[in-house]
Amino acid sequence: MSMKLIVLGLLMEGEKHPYEIQQLVKSRQMKFYIKMAPGSLYYAFDKLKEEGFIEVAEVVKDTNRPDKTIYRITSKGKAEFEFILMKQLGQKEQISKPIYAALSFANYANPEQVKERLIKKIRDTEDFLNKIKILYSVKKESEDRAKLYIILGVWMQLKTELVWLREIYKDLEEGKLHEIGMGELDEDLW
Repeated sequence: MSMKLIVLGLLMEGEKHPYEIQQLVKSRQMKFYIKMAPGSLYYAFDKLKEEGFIEVAEVVKDTNRPDKTIYRITSKGKAEFEFILMKQLGQKEQISKPIYAALSFANYANPEQVKERLIKKIRDTEDFLNKIKILYSVKKESEDRAKLYIILGVWMQLKTELVWLREIYKDLEEGKLHEIGMGELDEDLW
């Protein structure tokens, strides 16, 4: 998700300081579905201001602290927000995961080490799934449905990933990972 979309989208909710946006990203648990490099938020604010998509709404002066600049989205920014949002909604999903490359060569590795890594990956995925379940239970009465669908999407993907990882582990345990072909898929499993 683009940093531009995040900043403009959160400014659609009202005027904000960059630190406030950073706190909203944190409180809304957006870290589960966006990548935000340190410093990228302030850089995005600078670029958006330079491009005329946001402007200074006010500067709050405090004798004990540095000035606090509050921003708002401009009409040009609202048009850009709409454009980026529609582009993001229509973007083709990329299915790329490091495990795919590793699985391509798993037969050449020590099976016990592969098992250890798969067990860890299964546990990590279970832990992440539990965090998402807790997040949903906390947010289900206070967030709009669009945001809840993000959490549900992650939940469903993690459940599917667990089934998939457990099947890989089962094949590895049974010494079948190197075999050619799989036969028919058990659709009840998936």
